[in-house]
Amino acid sequence: MPIVKNYMRKDISTIDSGSSATEASKIMSVNKVGYLIVLERGKPVGIVTERDLVLKVMAKESNPKEVKISGFMSSPLITIDPDSHIEEAVEIMKKHGFRRLPVVKNNIIYGIFTAKDLVEHYEELEYKLASEFVRLIPW
Repeated sequence: MPIVKNYMRKDISTIDSGSSATEASKIMSVNKVGYLIVLERGKPVGIVTERDLVLKVMAKESNPKEVKISGFMSSPLITIDPDSHIEEAVEIMKKHGFRRLPVVKNNIIYGIFTAKDLVEHYEELEYKLASEFVRLIPW
């Protein structure tokens, strides 16, 4: 079965929970990403997305220089183990309506699995899943 660590992105972007929404948008812009994993004392505790910035800061006309990440991040952080099967990651993403799922083990961030990763590897994953299914059929 395909496992998450073989399909996740290893380049992740992070921000401290005490940082401002302005700092978050600058990091997202520089790193060309739509999310940041939020850290407290070096441990992952939440996630902030472009959508969070728009809906929870800008739409409320809050001052992005004053709004702290801890005030609008999505928390607790829902994650998946790097050795989990892709199917489990997809189920978690579907259940919560996520497009991004941090890959974490023992409070260490290994990467992030995204809907884009799933699309980019679709044919390969489809073949592997079909092969596993056929292998399980008692002929």
